This record gives sequence, structure tokens and C-alpha cells, in this order.
Amino acid sequence: MAGVTTIEDAYDFIQEVGICAIFSDKVPGVRSFWDAVDLPDRSGGRTKWGARTEAVWQWKIELPTLYPDDVYYGKIKGGHAALMSMRYLKEIHHPRNARPVSACKPLAQQVFEIVRLSPGTTAEVRREAMERFGCTKSRFETALKELQVSMNIVRLNEPDLANDTWVPFDEVYGELDLVGGDNSNV
Repeated sequence: MAGVTTIEDAYDFIQEVGICAIFSDKVPGVRSFWDAVDLPDRSGGRTKWGARTEAVWQWKIELPTLYPDDVYYGKIKGGHAALMSMRYLKEIHHPRNARPVSACKPLAQQVFEIVRLSPGTTAEVRREAMERFGCTKSRFETALKELQVSMNIVRLNEPDLANDTWVPFDEVYGELDLVGGDNSNV
């Protein structure tokens, strides 16, 4: 399915393909959400960015919020943002990619502890990590990405949140019947 023009089309596209990288077309075997959205690039929107950019940006946040049992947002190998059907997450993605926190780099483990004890926005967690561990913004971003790719943290999908707020993966998805990737051994 191509020609995505509504959020309902976007939902159907994700259910059909299983997984799609949001902006990138450089992930082998993974379709691009950006390429599937058929809206004007530089016009038709409320901002100078155009209808296509506005839709992709908004839908990547709205889809997991509106359909929390059907759509997952996270990072995949290479750090690419992706949307996937919950079926794909359960049957393919999680078993192949989930790793315990203890298998992550030391800074990622430390950042996880911050999130575990006090979930917060990217800015809040970054500020605490930089103060406590003396890391750079770049090293923090790398650690945050590693925690997302390994499915130890996830963005909280609440409609009223203006900024990405991070919580432990198991806090949101712990009751799913997931195969592999025990994230509990910190």
C-alpha cells in the first residue's frame, strides 16, 4: 500500500508492512514511512515544512498514542526511528533485538537507572546524566539510543505530553506476551 494520505491509511500501511523506518529509506528490507506518505512536500500544510513533513512528524507520535495495542514506536538497529505493528514487535522485532540492560555499555546502564528511578523528558534525563556522570551531550544521546534499540526504555505514549518522556520498556509493554529479551536483569 502506498499513497498514504490520512492517519487511517498510515495505520493500515503499518499493519500491512509490519515495520517501517520513519524517515530513512536506507534500512535494508524495511520500507520507508516517508516514501509511503503521498502529500505535498513544500506546500499544503500549516507551516513552511509542507503537508508531508507535518503529517509524518505528527503521525509518528499520534499512531502509538491512538492505537497503543496495535502500533509501536521505537528505534531500530542503526538508530533509525521506526513504527511497527504490535504483531511484528511481538513475533519478530523483540525476540531478535531485545537485550538486557546488563549487556549495554556502562553509560547506557547508568542512564537506564535514572529513567528507572525517575522517568523524565530527554532534557531532564540528559541534565541529570551530564551532572552525575560528566558525560557529553553526544555520549548521552548515544546511550539513550542504545537503550531504545535494545528495548530497555520507550517513549511514553500519552496524548498530552509535549516532549519525549522516557520510561522503562517493561513499564509500558511488560504485560505483552513477548518472546525473548529479558530486560529485567539490570
